[in-house]
Amino acid sequence: MNGFYLTDQGRVRNHNEDAGGVFKNDSGQILAVVADGMGGHRAGDVASQKAASHLHSKWQEAEKLRTPDESQSWLKLAIQAVNNEIISYANQNEDCHGMGTTVVAAICTEDFITIAHIGDSRCYYANAYGFKQLTEDHSLVNELVRSGQITEEQAEHHPRKNVLLKALGTEYDIKVDTKTLEFEPGDRLLLCTDGLTNKVSDEELSKLASFEGEWAEFCQEFVDLANDRGGEDNITLAVVHYDSTDEKRGAD
Repeated sequence: MNGFYLTDQGRVRNHNEDAGGVFKNDSGQILAVVADGMGGHRAGDVASQKAASHLHSKWQEAEKLRTPDESQSWLKLAIQAVNNEIISYANQNEDCHGMGTTVVAAICTEDFITIAHIGDSRCYYANAYGFKQLTEDHSLVNELVRSGQITEEQAEHHPRKNVLLKALGTEYDIKVDTKTLEFEPGDRLLLCTDGLTNKVSDEELSKLASFEGEWAEFCQEFVDLANDRGGEDNITLAVVHYDSTDEKRGAD
């Protein structure tokens, strides 16, 4: 398995409140993380960096995860710990009052992937059968779409599109959404913030399924596209590819 991470400030913001990375532990398993911070005076970047660095640190200590239950438990506990850390830090630092962050994280093993998320940062999945979004935004407009009050087309231009219903750092008792799928050679995973998805359609992102070049080029292409269309927000994405050559190496 291999991965690539890229973040960009965009063309309008004066600093980057996104954070994340693609991290491999001693067992060779991968944790991909993307977080989009918000709130407080320059505190969004504090919240997102705390989320990314805490998960990275915990991942370096993690033993090999052998079952979906182990992976889901690990992610829920780790994200809950991050949540508590962000709240505690905000309570002790006045400049950080009101800060929070989205998070989407994926544990990638040779047999399965486990996804966890809070907020509107997303995870997409591509395999031999196609391309699909795995996460569901914890946002006001998505709830309005789910309840039939507005259409998906109306949601695209809704004035309260960026209002979140859940985020890390906003309350102690946070519910983390998780799911697990099979992961096979050739499969790909994309994690990203809304700085990308607000500017690039799912149809365009479906290129993930057929892309055969360098992942650095793939990520840069979509960052450039989002910037060309305004770049009003920070833009971040992480890709994990279960390279089919991994299986061949394992057989050697």
